[in-house]
Amino acid sequence: MASETAVPTRVKICGLSTEATLTAALEAGADWIGLVHFARSPRHVTLAQAAALSVLARGRAERVLLLVDPDDALVASAVAAADPDLIQLHGRESPERVAAIRAATGRPVMKALGIATPADLAALPAYAAVADRILLDAKAPADATLPGGNGRRFDWELLRGTDLPHGTMLSGGLDAANVAEALMRTGLRAVDVSSGVESAPGTKDPSRIAAFVAAARAAR
Repeated sequence: MASETAVPTRVKICGLSTEATLTAALEAGADWIGLVHFARSPRHVTLAQAAALSVLARGRAERVLLLVDPDDALVASAVAAADPDLIQLHGRESPERVAAIRAATGRPVMKALGIATPADLAALPAYAAVADRILLDAKAPADATLPGGNGRRFDWELLRGTDLPHGTMLSGGLDAANVAEALMRTGLRAVDVSSGVESAPGTKDPSRIAAFVAAARAAR
């Protein structure tokens, strides 16, 4: 597991889609705000919406644009519209594709990896070599329509003894009630939440956002 206990916990609130909830995340002190451009997601925002929200967050938090298996045209148009500080790839992108998107856009790239068994960690070195940050999420069930944001957690004990890249982020089934335990058990100092701060799929709750950020920051 990682050991970054001297580093303050950093928090990403993903799947923001309204000015009010974006403002709530910023006021709570989120380090990253995530904008999802993926039509099947209940958190999907159009590129016009992403652009407007990105402007509001500029200079206040790092802006992350989440894409799923995008082609070159979508990458170019999405980056032009949202001007992200970081691109999150949450599909089945290969290490080569991650490297190509990073090179084409000149933007840092975060690669999400779905984890369910020890075998899923085997891909870590190849992705760590080309991505600026790794996000470990619960692997979606075979019948899931979404690659992430399913409110599921994976067994954090799978990370025990694993050499994780610096800055690895934890996601999957996190909320204000369990984030402290997650940080303690994994040793990671960066977390990502979406469904755990919602009152319904795609509907962010400002009070839950504030509670999550506070719980993550208070964890030791």
